[in-house]
Amino acid sequence: MGGLERLSRVSVIVLGVIGFFAALHALSGIFAPLALALVTGVVLSPISDFWERTGLSAAVGALASLVLVLAVAAGLALMFQPVIAELVQQAPKVWSDLQETIAVVRGLLRGVADVTGEVSNAIAPEASAAMTSDTGASVPLPSVTDAVLAAPAILSQVLIFAGALFFFLLTRKELYDWAALNLSDHGERAQTALKLRSAERHVSQYFLTITMINAGLGGACALAFQAIGLSGAVLWGVLAFLMNFIVYLGPAVFVVALLFAGVAAFDGGMALLPAASFVLINGIEGQFVTPALVGRNLSVNPLLVFLSLIFGIWLWGAIGGIVAIPLLLWVLVLNDGLAEPEASGLSDLTKTD
Repeated sequence: MGGLERLSRVSVIVLGVIGFFAALHALSGIFAPLALALVTGVVLSPISDFWERTGLSAAVGALASLVLVLAVAAGLALMFQPVIAELVQQAPKVWSDLQETIAVVRGLLRGVADVTGEVSNAIAPEASAAMTSDTGASVPLPSVTDAVLAAPAILSQVLIFAGALFFFLLTRKELYDWAALNLSDHGERAQTALKLRSAERHVSQYFLTITMINAGLGGACALAFQAIGLSGAVLWGVLAFLMNFIVYLGPAVFVVALLFAGVAAFDGGMALLPAASFVLINGIEGQFVTPALVGRNLSVNPLLVFLSLIFGIWLWGAIGGIVAIPLLLWVLVLNDGLAEPEASGLSDLTKTD
């Protein structure tokens, strides 16, 4: 019976975990902006401490940080509007340049589809006929009505993010104290509070370091694009800076965008230069700069990073890709799975126990 009881308990726990993450995935419209707000609040903790040192009240400091975040987001949106408009204008040229390549790819895919259809006909004729009839259906393109209907959902997510960020910044110390008081034994409350603040500093330090690295990468890309002659080189550099926050996926998407921009701006082999230059710069950053600056103090198993990133993207899309690594660092620090960084304020903090 002991083995059966243990197995039943494990089964209940596994089912509970699966149900929990299924709920997070199903309600991503609520939990994704909440998670982004909490991570943003942790990243902004040094700014919140600065407002406190200047004598501002908690409410005014939280409001100032919120306004700063929204202003930066709005500024970036306005900054990229000309680039998006230019790419839309150049879309006909890009399409004409890519028609031959697309025709070749379609021919290859058609050949594969024909072979697959012959095999399907030989194995299951009825199922093959049903699949053939289904593939003829056209997929409707998004319309202006779809965009209008999606606007309230986007606005609600922005409001959830703004509200959660404001109230987290307003009460973050009280939340840490409450967690230490209610989620640990009497003799471990001080250690729990220490771990929570240590986790906050790890995440903040990680984002500060990554921001500096990405800023250098964006500057190098802007100089390279300017030398090549790509229009809007500075804005492309800023976009490289932003996309590099989403590990693996962001640079891959950016390469595709650069291929589009290269075909729109240049002819022949020159069209590949923007994407090739970014791949080179990003390779140098990923192989030398980031391991030297991040790996020394915040060394995390690459497999854990990759798995957390994949899981975050599956759970909440692009937002999940952004918050996956900070949440991983948070969990590792709380479970003593990450060594304290050297030569930082964390070493001083641990000595005050």
